[in-house]
Amino acid sequence: MKLLISLLFSFSLLFSQNLKPTQTYLASGGVTDLVLKENLLYISTDASLVDIFDVSSSELVNSIKIPQIKDFIGDLINTKIYSVDVMKNKVILVAQGEKGFRNIYEYSNNKLTPIITIDKKMYIAKAKYLNEDLIILGLLSNQIFVYNLKEKKFVWEVQASQSKFSNFVLNEDKSKVIIADESGSLKQLNTKNGKVEKIYSGLNVDNVFQVDIKKEIIITAGQDRRCAIYQKYNQYYKKADFLIYSVGLSPSGKLAGFANNEDNDITIFNTKSKKELYTLKGHKMTLTNILFKNENELYSSSDDNEVYYWKLK
Repeated sequence: MKLLISLLFSFSLLFSQNLKPTQTYLASGGVTDLVLKENLLYISTDASLVDIFDVSSSELVNSIKIPQIKDFIGDLINTKIYSVDVMKNKVILVAQGEKGFRNIYEYSNNKLTPIITIDKKMYIAKAKYLNEDLIILGLLSNQIFVYNLKEKKFVWEVQASQSKFSNFVLNEDKSKVIIADESGSLKQLNTKNGKVEKIYSGLNVDNVFQVDIKKEIIITAGQDRRCAIYQKYNQYYKKADFLIYSVGLSPSGKLAGFANNEDNDITIFNTKSKKELYTLKGHKMTLTNILFKNENELYSSSDDNEVYYWKLK
């Protein structure tokens, strides 16, 4: 009997534990981006809205509404919001504009202010705060800009590569930006001047859809079905059964999550040991975000309106 119990325990260690979501937040539309600031979860959607939930009460406390736009035949349609970020009491948004161009808005004191409009004819994919005065932008052309909100001018611009832009992420002190693109390699730029400091390559051989960094550990979501980990002494990739659209790291970088298969399951693993710990089951559509709150809790979203909250322990 003791031998049987020991064998069953050893066998169980080979497989991750299946988990279901603890809670579901219903957003206004398909979810594009997630930001957690203190106890507020900001959910940007394709329905002209950013929904703001208080995670301590699970209640919707506010929504930021973006103007609708006209399509090519002149009908009003909902605006897709591509990214959201928060700095103190301010929110920066990248939103769909007419003729394919993009707008940037800043929301503060219940007021929505245009920052960059379609007159600039920019295909902006993402914008994040560097500080209260500066934002960093990534364009589909893989041009990276820093823009001064007070002075209303660009500080610097750089062409990160000739490959199509996919995603970028800032490190904890926002001194570095890691850029992912169609080439499969990652470019690390200094946010003060745009200088390329480092290139990470060799693990992904195709488009990297998403990237994250925590404590100098970098994770990627690859079209080549590879979830790559770059860290100082241990670089490797984990193979998935399907294209990997989304990844995320815990604040310490010890835990990682990636979208693993056609069923939209999320695999949680230890970045040092590579051991797979949990499989998060429940999403019905393609994953868009994996956002860790701490080492035991995280949020995830997909192309539908459901944001899941998970407890790992």
